[in-house]
Amino acid sequence: MLRGVAGAAGLAAVSGGLLTACSSSDSSDDSSKSGDSGKPVAGSTVTFGSNYSDPAAKAAFAALTAGATASSQVKVKINTVDHNTFQQNITSYLQGTPDDLFTWFAGYRMQYFAAQGLAQPIDDVWEKIGGNFGDSAKQLSTGLDGKKYLVPLYNYPWVVFYNKSEFSKRGYSVPTTWDEYVTLAKKMKTDGLVPIAFGDKDGWPALGTFDILNMRINGYDYHIKLMKHEIPWTDAGVTTVFQHWAELMPYVQSGANGRIWQDAVKTLETKQAGMAFQGTNQVAAQYVTDKADLADLDFFTFPTVNPKWGQDYMDAPTDGFMLSKKAKNPEAAKAILEYIGTGPAEAAYLKTDQWDVGLANGLQVPTYNAIQKKSVEVIGKCKSVAQFMDRDSDPAMANAMISIIQKFIDDPSTGNIASLQKSAEAQAKSIYTS
Repeated sequence: MLRGVAGAAGLAAVSGGLLTACSSSDSSDDSSKSGDSGKPVAGSTVTFGSNYSDPAAKAAFAALTAGATASSQVKVKINTVDHNTFQQNITSYLQGTPDDLFTWFAGYRMQYFAAQGLAQPIDDVWEKIGGNFGDSAKQLSTGLDGKKYLVPLYNYPWVVFYNKSEFSKRGYSVPTTWDEYVTLAKKMKTDGLVPIAFGDKDGWPALGTFDILNMRINGYDYHIKLMKHEIPWTDAGVTTVFQHWAELMPYVQSGANGRIWQDAVKTLETKQAGMAFQGTNQVAAQYVTDKADLADLDFFTFPTVNPKWGQDYMDAPTDGFMLSKKAKNPEAAKAILEYIGTGPAEAAYLKTDQWDVGLANGLQVPTYNAIQKKSVEVIGKCKSVAQFMDRDSDPAMANAMISIIQKFIDDPSTGNIASLQKSAEAQAKSIYTS
Protein backbone atom coordinates (compact mmCIF):
# COMPACT_ATOMS: atom_id res chain seq x y z
CA MET A 1 0.00 0.00 0.00
CA LEU A 2 2.62 2.49 -1.03
CA ARG A 3 0.87 5.82 -1.21
CA GLY A 4 1.92 9.36 -1.95
CA VAL A 5 0.38 12.65 -0.93
CA ALA A 6 -2.79 13.49 -2.79
CA GLY A 7 -1.89 16.22 -5.19
CA ALA A 8 -3.27 18.32 -8.01
CA ALA A 9 -1.93 15.95 -10.64
CA GLY A 10 -4.55 15.89 -13.29
CA LEU A 11 -7.56 13.89 -12.12
CA ALA A 12 -10.22 16.52 -12.49
CA ALA A 13 -11.33 15.79 -16.03
CA VAL A 14 -12.19 12.16 -15.44
CA SER A 15 -14.82 12.04 -18.15
CA GLY A 16 -12.18 12.92 -20.70
CA GLY A 17 -9.67 10.35 -19.50
CA LEU A 18 -8.36 10.34 -15.97
CA LEU A 19 -4.70 10.02 -16.76
CA THR A 20 -4.30 12.22 -19.81
CA ALA A 21 -2.23 14.77 -17.90
CA CYS A 22 -0.04 12.18 -16.23
CA SER A 23 3.47 11.05 -16.93
CA SER A 24 3.97 8.45 -19.62
CA SER A 25 6.75 5.97 -20.17
CA ASP A 26 5.86 5.33 -23.83
CA SER A 27 4.33 7.82 -26.19
CA SER A 28 3.97 5.29 -29.02
CA ASP A 29 0.79 5.27 -31.09
CA ASP A 30 -1.58 2.61 -29.76
CA SER A 31 -3.63 2.25 -32.93
CA SER A 32 -2.35 -1.27 -33.60
CA LYS A 33 -4.86 -3.65 -32.05
CA SER A 34 -5.30 -7.38 -31.79
CA GLY A 35 -5.71 -9.33 -34.98
CA ASP A 36 -8.75 -11.29 -36.11
CA SER A 37 -7.44 -14.35 -34.28
CA GLY A 38 -7.80 -12.56 -30.96
CA LYS A 39 -4.07 -12.90 -30.36
CA PRO A 40 -2.04 -9.79 -29.58
CA VAL A 41 -0.10 -8.42 -32.53
CA ALA A 42 3.58 -7.69 -32.04
CA GLY A 43 3.94 -3.95 -31.63
CA SER A 44 0.42 -3.50 -30.28
CA THR A 45 0.14 -1.11 -27.32
CA VAL A 46 -1.82 -1.28 -24.08
CA THR A 47 -2.26 1.54 -21.61
CA PHE A 48 -1.64 0.94 -17.92
CA GLY A 49 -3.04 3.23 -15.22
CA SER A 50 -0.59 3.21 -12.34
CA ASN A 51 -0.64 4.42 -8.74
CA TYR A 52 3.04 3.50 -8.34
CA SER A 53 3.96 7.14 -7.99
CA ASP A 54 6.68 7.14 -5.35
CA PRO A 55 10.12 7.09 -7.01
CA ALA A 56 11.25 3.65 -5.87
CA ALA A 57 7.92 1.96 -6.71
CA LYS A 58 7.73 3.77 -10.04
CA ALA A 59 11.16 2.46 -11.03
CA ALA A 60 10.23 -1.11 -10.06
CA PHE A 61 7.00 -0.92 -12.04
CA ALA A 62 8.85 0.41 -15.09
CA ALA A 63 11.20 -2.57 -14.87
CA LEU A 64 8.23 -4.96 -14.63
CA THR A 65 6.46 -3.54 -17.69
CA ALA A 66 9.71 -3.51 -19.67
CA GLY A 67 10.00 -7.22 -18.95
CA ALA A 68 6.38 -7.73 -19.99
CA THR A 69 7.05 -6.03 -23.33
CA ALA A 70 10.17 -8.12 -23.91
CA SER A 71 8.19 -11.30 -23.20
CA SER A 72 4.95 -10.51 -25.06
CA GLN A 73 6.11 -8.00 -27.71
CA VAL A 74 3.22 -5.80 -26.55
CA LYS A 75 4.17 -2.21 -25.81
CA VAL A 76 3.02 -0.63 -22.55
CA LYS A 77 2.14 3.03 -22.11
CA ILE A 78 2.19 3.86 -18.38
CA ASN A 79 0.02 6.67 -17.04
CA THR A 80 1.07 7.45 -13.47
CA VAL A 81 -0.95 9.35 -10.86
CA ASP A 82 0.01 9.91 -7.24
CA HIS A 83 -1.36 7.09 -5.13
CA ASN A 84 -3.91 8.92 -2.99
CA THR A 85 -5.41 10.83 -5.91
CA PHE A 86 -5.68 7.65 -7.95
CA GLN A 87 -7.51 5.92 -5.13
CA GLN A 88 -9.82 8.82 -4.40
CA ASN A 89 -10.92 9.02 -8.04
CA ILE A 90 -10.93 5.36 -8.99
CA THR A 91 -14.71 5.06 -9.46
CA SER A 92 -14.93 8.06 -11.80
CA TYR A 93 -11.85 6.82 -13.60
CA LEU A 94 -13.30 3.37 -14.27
CA GLN A 95 -16.67 4.82 -15.29
CA GLY A 96 -15.01 7.26 -17.70
CA THR A 97 -12.29 6.34 -20.20
CA PRO A 98 -9.92 4.13 -18.22
CA ASP A 99 -6.69 2.54 -19.34
CA ASP A 100 -6.69 -1.08 -20.46
CA LEU A 101 -5.02 -2.22 -17.23
CA PHE A 102 -4.83 -0.62 -13.82
CA THR A 103 -3.04 -1.18 -10.55
CA TRP A 104 -5.28 -2.07 -7.63
CA PHE A 105 -5.73 -4.07 -4.42
CA ALA A 106 -6.77 -7.64 -3.69
CA GLY A 107 -9.73 -8.77 -1.61
CA TYR A 108 -12.84 -6.66 -1.02
CA ARG A 109 -11.55 -3.69 -2.98
CA MET A 110 -11.15 -5.87 -6.06
CA GLN A 111 -14.51 -7.55 -5.48
CA TYR A 112 -16.28 -4.21 -5.13
CA PHE A 113 -15.34 -2.95 -8.59
CA ALA A 114 -15.83 -6.36 -10.17
CA ALA A 115 -19.37 -6.45 -8.76
CA GLN A 116 -19.97 -2.95 -10.15
CA GLY A 117 -19.18 -4.26 -13.63
CA LEU A 118 -16.15 -1.98 -13.95
CA ALA A 119 -13.60 -4.77 -14.45
CA GLN A 120 -13.41 -7.77 -16.77
CA PRO A 121 -12.98 -11.33 -15.52
CA ILE A 122 -9.66 -12.88 -16.48
CA ASP A 123 -10.33 -16.59 -15.94
CA ASP A 124 -8.59 -17.36 -19.23
CA VAL A 125 -5.44 -15.73 -17.88
CA TRP A 126 -5.72 -17.76 -14.67
CA GLU A 127 -6.01 -20.98 -16.67
CA LYS A 128 -2.42 -20.30 -17.69
CA ILE A 129 -1.01 -18.84 -14.46
CA GLY A 130 -3.07 -20.63 -11.79
CA GLY A 131 -0.39 -23.18 -11.06
CA ASN A 132 1.97 -20.39 -10.06
CA PHE A 133 -0.04 -19.39 -6.98
CA GLY A 134 -1.32 -20.92 -3.76
CA ASP A 135 -4.89 -21.01 -2.51
CA SER A 136 -4.60 -17.77 -0.55
CA ALA A 137 -3.53 -15.75 -3.59
CA LYS A 138 -6.28 -17.36 -5.67
CA GLN A 139 -8.90 -16.49 -3.08
CA LEU A 140 -7.74 -12.88 -2.90
CA SER A 141 -8.05 -12.64 -6.69
CA THR A 142 -11.59 -14.05 -6.91
CA GLY A 143 -14.74 -11.95 -7.22
CA LEU A 144 -18.02 -12.55 -5.47
CA ASP A 145 -19.24 -14.31 -8.62
CA GLY A 146 -16.42 -16.88 -8.41
CA LYS A 147 -14.51 -15.46 -11.36
CA LYS A 148 -10.93 -14.19 -11.27
CA TYR A 149 -10.37 -10.45 -11.63
CA LEU A 150 -6.84 -9.76 -10.40
CA VAL A 151 -3.28 -10.93 -10.99
CA PRO A 152 -1.41 -10.47 -7.68
CA LEU A 153 2.20 -9.36 -7.59
CA TYR A 154 3.34 -8.95 -3.99
CA ASN A 155 2.36 -8.41 -0.39
CA TYR A 156 4.05 -6.82 2.61
CA PRO A 157 3.63 -6.88 6.39
CA TRP A 158 2.68 -4.04 8.72
CA VAL A 159 5.23 -4.20 11.53
CA VAL A 160 7.11 -2.03 14.04
CA PHE A 161 10.34 -0.62 12.59
CA TYR A 162 13.44 0.52 14.45
CA ASN A 163 17.13 1.19 13.87
CA LYS A 164 19.37 -1.58 15.19
CA SER A 165 22.19 0.80 16.05
CA GLU A 166 19.89 2.96 18.17
CA PHE A 167 18.54 -0.01 20.12
CA SER A 168 22.07 -1.30 20.67
CA LYS A 169 23.44 2.06 21.75
CA ARG A 170 20.64 2.67 24.24
CA GLY A 171 20.29 -0.92 25.48
CA TYR A 172 16.69 -1.32 24.30
CA SER A 173 15.16 -4.78 23.94
CA VAL A 174 12.50 -5.78 21.42
CA PRO A 175 9.15 -5.93 23.27
CA THR A 176 6.90 -8.97 22.86
CA THR A 177 4.00 -7.92 25.11
CA TRP A 178 1.85 -4.81 25.41
CA ASP A 179 3.27 -3.89 28.80
CA GLU A 180 6.83 -4.19 27.47
CA TYR A 181 5.89 -2.06 24.46
CA VAL A 182 4.42 0.74 26.59
CA THR A 183 7.36 0.56 29.00
CA LEU A 184 9.81 0.88 26.11
CA ALA A 185 7.88 3.84 24.72
CA LYS A 186 8.04 5.55 28.12
CA LYS A 187 11.79 4.95 28.30
CA MET A 188 12.31 6.38 24.82
CA LYS A 189 10.39 9.51 25.77
CA THR A 190 12.53 9.89 28.90
CA ASP A 191 15.60 9.53 26.69
CA GLY A 192 14.48 12.45 24.52
CA LEU A 193 13.25 10.42 21.57
CA VAL A 194 9.88 10.47 19.87
CA PRO A 195 8.83 6.93 20.85
CA ILE A 196 6.56 6.22 17.87
CA ALA A 197 6.90 8.19 14.63
CA PHE A 198 3.50 8.85 13.07
CA GLY A 199 1.97 10.83 10.22
CA ASP A 200 -1.72 10.64 9.30
CA LYS A 201 -2.33 13.64 7.04
CA ASP A 202 -3.31 11.23 4.26
CA GLY A 203 -5.83 9.56 6.57
CA TRP A 204 -5.11 5.91 5.83
CA PRO A 205 -1.97 5.22 7.96
CA ALA A 206 -3.89 5.25 11.25
CA LEU A 207 -6.25 2.59 9.94
CA GLY A 208 -3.36 0.15 10.28
CA THR A 209 -3.01 0.89 13.98
CA PHE A 210 -6.71 0.24 14.52
CA ASP A 211 -6.44 -3.02 12.58
CA ILE A 212 -3.54 -4.43 14.55
CA LEU A 213 -4.98 -3.46 17.93
CA ASN A 214 -8.32 -5.00 17.01
CA MET A 215 -6.72 -8.25 15.84
CA ARG A 216 -4.42 -8.39 18.88
CA ILE A 217 -7.26 -7.71 21.34
CA ASN A 218 -10.29 -9.33 19.69
CA GLY A 219 -8.87 -11.72 17.09
CA TYR A 220 -9.03 -11.99 13.31
CA ASP A 221 -12.61 -13.28 12.99
CA TYR A 222 -13.93 -10.43 15.13
CA HIS A 223 -12.00 -7.93 13.05
CA ILE A 224 -13.36 -9.19 9.73
CA LYS A 225 -16.92 -9.31 11.09
CA LEU A 226 -16.55 -5.71 12.25
CA MET A 227 -15.31 -4.70 8.80
CA LYS A 228 -18.49 -6.25 7.31
CA HIS A 229 -20.66 -4.63 10.03
CA GLU A 230 -21.66 -8.01 11.42
CA ILE A 231 -20.54 -6.57 14.78
CA PRO A 232 -21.63 -3.03 15.75
CA TRP A 233 -19.05 -0.28 16.14
CA THR A 234 -20.51 0.43 19.58
CA ASP A 235 -19.45 -3.03 20.79
CA ALA A 236 -17.34 -3.22 23.94
CA GLY A 237 -14.55 -4.87 21.97
CA VAL A 238 -14.16 -1.71 19.87
CA THR A 239 -14.14 0.39 23.04
CA THR A 240 -11.23 -1.71 24.34
CA VAL A 241 -9.31 -1.08 21.11
CA PHE A 242 -9.63 2.68 21.48
CA GLN A 243 -8.78 2.50 25.18
CA HIS A 244 -5.49 0.74 24.43
CA TRP A 245 -4.76 3.20 21.67
CA ALA A 246 -5.44 6.08 24.05
CA GLU A 247 -2.92 4.56 26.48
CA LEU A 248 -0.33 4.71 23.71
CA MET A 249 -1.12 8.23 22.49
CA PRO A 250 1.23 10.09 24.92
CA TYR A 251 4.11 8.31 23.17
CA VAL A 252 2.94 8.86 19.59
CA GLN A 253 4.43 11.72 17.57
CA SER A 254 2.23 14.77 18.15
CA GLY A 255 0.59 16.68 15.31
CA ALA A 256 0.08 13.49 13.29
CA ASN A 257 -2.95 14.78 11.41
CA GLY A 258 -0.82 17.49 9.84
CA ARG A 259 2.14 15.25 8.89
CA ILE A 260 2.55 13.02 5.86
CA TRP A 261 3.86 9.52 6.49
CA GLN A 262 7.07 10.20 4.55
CA ASP A 263 8.03 12.91 7.04
CA ALA A 264 7.23 10.60 9.93
CA VAL A 265 9.58 7.99 8.46
CA LYS A 266 12.30 10.61 8.13
CA THR A 267 12.23 11.13 11.90
CA LEU A 268 13.00 7.41 12.25
CA GLU A 269 15.75 7.66 9.62
CA THR A 270 17.41 10.54 11.46
CA LYS A 271 17.04 8.69 14.75
CA GLN A 272 14.86 11.37 16.31
CA ALA A 273 12.23 8.64 16.74
CA GLY A 274 12.67 5.18 18.20
CA MET A 275 9.94 3.20 16.40
CA ALA A 276 7.38 3.43 13.60
CA PHE A 277 4.43 1.13 12.91
CA GLN A 278 3.90 1.02 9.16
CA GLY A 279 4.07 -1.23 6.12
CA THR A 280 7.44 -2.35 4.81
CA ASN A 281 6.68 -0.79 1.44
CA GLN A 282 6.41 2.58 3.09
CA VAL A 283 9.24 2.56 5.62
CA ALA A 284 11.80 0.44 3.74
CA ALA A 285 10.90 2.10 0.44
CA GLN A 286 11.45 5.54 1.99
CA TYR A 287 14.86 4.44 3.28
CA VAL A 288 15.71 3.29 -0.24
CA THR A 289 14.46 6.52 -1.82
CA ASP A 290 16.39 8.64 0.67
CA LYS A 291 19.48 6.43 0.31
CA ALA A 292 19.35 5.89 4.07
CA ASP A 293 21.10 3.02 5.84
CA LEU A 294 18.76 0.14 4.96
CA ALA A 295 21.12 -2.33 6.66
CA ASP A 296 20.47 -0.58 9.99
CA LEU A 297 16.70 -0.93 9.61
CA ASP A 298 14.93 -3.81 11.34
CA PHE A 299 11.43 -4.61 12.57
CA PHE A 300 9.44 -6.75 14.98
CA THR A 301 5.86 -7.94 14.81
CA PHE A 302 3.42 -5.94 16.91
CA PRO A 303 3.50 -7.26 20.49
CA THR A 304 0.92 -9.55 22.06
CA VAL A 305 -1.97 -7.81 23.82
CA ASN A 306 -4.41 -10.67 24.43
CA PRO A 307 -2.52 -13.97 24.99
CA LYS A 308 -5.44 -15.83 23.40
CA TRP A 309 -4.43 -14.44 20.01
CA GLY A 310 -0.73 -13.83 20.58
CA GLN A 311 0.92 -12.57 17.40
CA ASP A 312 -1.13 -14.79 15.10
CA TYR A 313 -2.49 -12.06 12.81
CA MET A 314 -1.38 -8.96 10.94
CA ASP A 315 -2.18 -6.76 7.98
CA ALA A 316 -0.30 -8.05 4.93
CA PRO A 317 -1.99 -6.35 1.97
CA THR A 318 -1.71 -7.80 -1.52
CA ASP A 319 -1.38 -5.56 -4.57
CA GLY A 320 -1.93 -6.53 -8.17
CA PHE A 321 -3.44 -5.64 -11.53
CA MET A 322 -6.89 -5.66 -13.13
CA LEU A 323 -8.39 -5.40 -16.61
CA SER A 324 -10.80 -2.52 -17.19
CA LYS A 325 -14.28 -3.34 -18.46
CA LYS A 326 -13.77 -0.66 -21.11
CA ALA A 327 -10.32 -1.87 -22.16
CA LYS A 328 -9.67 -1.05 -25.82
CA ASN A 329 -7.09 -3.78 -26.31
CA PRO A 330 -8.09 -6.63 -23.95
CA GLU A 331 -6.26 -9.48 -25.67
CA ALA A 332 -2.94 -7.65 -25.64
CA ALA A 333 -3.60 -6.60 -22.05
CA LYS A 334 -4.15 -10.24 -21.08
CA ALA A 335 -0.77 -11.11 -22.61
CA ILE A 336 0.81 -8.58 -20.24
CA LEU A 337 -1.07 -10.11 -17.29
CA GLU A 338 0.04 -13.61 -18.28
CA TYR A 339 3.67 -12.50 -18.03
CA ILE A 340 3.13 -10.66 -14.74
CA GLY A 341 1.59 -13.78 -13.21
CA THR A 342 4.84 -15.77 -13.38
CA GLY A 343 7.66 -16.36 -10.94
CA PRO A 344 10.31 -14.86 -13.29
CA ALA A 345 8.22 -11.67 -13.61
CA GLU A 346 7.95 -11.31 -9.83
CA ALA A 347 11.66 -12.01 -9.42
CA ALA A 348 12.48 -9.37 -12.05
CA TYR A 349 10.26 -6.82 -10.30
CA LEU A 350 11.85 -7.58 -6.95
CA LYS A 351 15.34 -6.86 -8.27
CA THR A 352 14.32 -3.20 -8.08
CA ASP A 353 11.73 -3.42 -5.29
CA GLN A 354 13.65 -3.77 -2.02
CA TRP A 355 10.68 -3.78 0.37
CA ASP A 356 7.87 -6.10 -0.86
CA VAL A 357 7.80 -9.89 -1.17
CA GLY A 358 6.50 -12.00 -4.05
CA LEU A 359 3.60 -14.44 -4.00
CA ALA A 360 4.45 -17.02 -6.66
CA ASN A 361 4.97 -20.62 -5.54
CA GLY A 362 8.60 -21.57 -5.05
CA LEU A 363 9.75 -18.07 -5.87
CA GLN A 364 13.53 -17.68 -5.82
CA VAL A 365 14.68 -14.10 -5.37
CA PRO A 366 18.45 -13.92 -4.80
CA THR A 367 18.16 -10.13 -4.45
CA TYR A 368 16.03 -10.25 -1.28
CA ASN A 369 17.56 -8.18 1.50
CA ALA A 370 17.20 -8.84 5.24
CA ILE A 371 13.90 -6.92 5.47
CA GLN A 372 12.35 -8.95 2.67
CA LYS A 373 13.61 -12.28 4.00
CA LYS A 374 12.20 -11.47 7.42
CA SER A 375 8.92 -10.34 5.85
CA VAL A 376 8.46 -13.75 4.23
CA GLU A 377 9.12 -15.36 7.59
CA VAL A 378 6.70 -13.31 9.69
CA ILE A 379 3.86 -13.47 7.15
CA GLY A 380 4.36 -17.23 6.94
CA LYS A 381 3.92 -17.58 10.69
CA CYS A 382 0.51 -15.89 10.68
CA LYS A 383 -2.63 -17.98 10.97
CA SER A 384 -4.53 -15.34 8.98
CA VAL A 385 -3.67 -12.01 7.39
CA ALA A 386 -5.98 -9.06 6.87
CA GLN A 387 -5.86 -6.77 3.85
CA PHE A 388 -6.14 -3.40 5.68
CA MET A 389 -9.30 -1.58 6.73
CA ASP A 390 -9.71 0.32 3.46
CA ARG A 391 -9.62 -3.02 1.61
CA ASP A 392 -11.55 -5.26 4.02
CA SER A 393 -14.52 -2.92 4.44
CA ASP A 394 -16.86 -0.96 2.21
CA PRO A 395 -14.88 1.99 0.76
CA ALA A 396 -17.42 4.46 2.13
CA MET A 397 -17.01 3.02 5.62
CA ALA A 398 -13.25 3.18 5.39
CA ASN A 399 -13.50 6.84 4.42
CA ALA A 400 -15.84 7.48 7.33
CA MET A 401 -13.38 5.83 9.70
CA ILE A 402 -10.53 8.00 8.43
CA SER A 403 -12.39 11.08 9.66
CA ILE A 404 -13.46 9.41 12.92
CA ILE A 405 -9.96 8.19 13.76
CA GLN A 406 -8.43 11.58 13.02
CA LYS A 407 -10.87 13.05 15.52
CA PHE A 408 -9.75 10.41 18.00
CA ILE A 409 -6.11 11.37 17.40
CA ASP A 410 -6.99 14.97 18.23
CA ASP A 411 -8.91 13.94 21.36
CA PRO A 412 -8.44 10.39 22.71
CA SER A 413 -10.48 11.05 25.86
CA THR A 414 -12.98 8.49 27.15
CA GLY A 415 -15.96 10.70 26.44
CA ASN A 416 -14.86 11.31 22.88
CA ILE A 417 -14.30 7.60 22.28
CA ALA A 418 -17.94 6.86 23.16
CA SER A 419 -19.14 9.65 20.86
CA LEU A 420 -16.96 8.48 17.98
CA GLN A 421 -18.18 4.90 18.33
CA LYS A 422 -21.78 6.09 18.09
CA SER A 423 -20.88 8.10 15.00
CA ALA A 424 -19.16 5.11 13.41
CA GLU A 425 -22.16 2.89 14.09
CA ALA A 426 -24.62 5.43 12.66
CA GLN A 427 -22.57 5.72 9.48
CA ALA A 428 -22.17 1.95 9.21
CA LYS A 429 -25.94 1.45 9.44
CA SER A 430 -26.43 3.95 6.67
CA ILE A 431 -23.70 2.50 4.44
CA TYR A 432 -24.40 -1.20 4.89
CA THR A 433 -28.20 -0.97 4.62
CA SER A 434 -28.34 1.43 1.68
